[in-house]
Amino acid sequence: MSVDVEDRRRYTAMLLGREAAPPPDGASGRVIRGVILDITSHLACVATQEGEERFIFDRTTSFWRGREVASTDLRVGDDVVVLCGLSGRWVAERVWAQLARVTGVIAARAGDTLEIDVGHGRPNRTVVIPYRASGRMSVRHPALEPGFLFDAIGTWRDGAVEAVIPATNQPPYPVSESPRRPPVQSLPDQVTGMVSWYDPAQGRATHVNPLVGLAGAAYPALDRGSDCGFDCDRGESCVALPRLSLGATFSLRNDCNGVSAVLPVVDCASSASRFCDKCAACPTEESGRIAQLTLLSFISLGGHPEAGCFNATMTVGVGP
Repeated sequence: MSVDVEDRRRYTAMLLGREAAPPPDGASGRVIRGVILDITSHLACVATQEGEERFIFDRTTSFWRGREVASTDLRVGDDVVVLCGLSGRWVAERVWAQLARVTGVIAARAGDTLEIDVGHGRPNRTVVIPYRASGRMSVRHPALEPGFLFDAIGTWRDGAVEAVIPATNQPPYPVSESPRRPPVQSLPDQVTGMVSWYDPAQGRATHVNPLVGLAGAAYPALDRGSDCGFDCDRGESCVALPRLSLGATFSLRNDCNGVSAVLPVVDCASSASRFCDKCAACPTEESGRIAQLTLLSFISLGGHPEAGCFNATMTVGVGP
């Protein structure tokens, strides 16, 4: 989190009191990220921002690289996220390799290759859908054509994302034909909906990239006149969300496991405002996305990246 964002939170706390802007919680020390330097069936040597670290695999350690794999399917040079076991930092409970995600609106298609507008003026992302995943992708994305929503999880490959898991079900109509949402009359003290995740480091040089350690959330209802910008491309969120600014903090509880944390708003999630979907994890009747957590915060709160989401309750202005 940048200094100016943290300064904003402190100024808010000074003016309105600590409960209005509680200090954020740090990410779990169980989540480590870096680049594989060497790997065997029982051990991985990983370059991290703290230096070279070794992680032991036991019989319960699981591995993901686009699908469930064996440790021998991981490669030197892979970007990995390691969730350490409760018994000790050096024993890996789960390892994700080359993890990637793309969320936004399809801008163009050529065969099995898509260009995705990820929102807020950021460069389009290239997505390739391999044949083995095409059936599953089309079930949850009825129209893989320009103008339709897209959200999928996969792996980085040659600068593009190879999408293998559709995150949620998307509507059979383009964004331009989304139903108009009624005006919000009042905002509740708590908001329930789904949270997804994004990778602020985009899988790049994760052993030295400072964005790897970013804890917090991108928010779909930033103040349009300042932090989101006057040309902000966000829509009206499916969920009645309060307007927040960069540096604001809120309490978030994972409704699947009860784990809570205070998180800072660190970025804009304009693309999330266009989604009115549901999460299959501990399902509820609520639709819509309330935040996109950084990958580090998502896993720290007990989320499984390959699942794509969990349902949560957000409270603004008080601690957990």
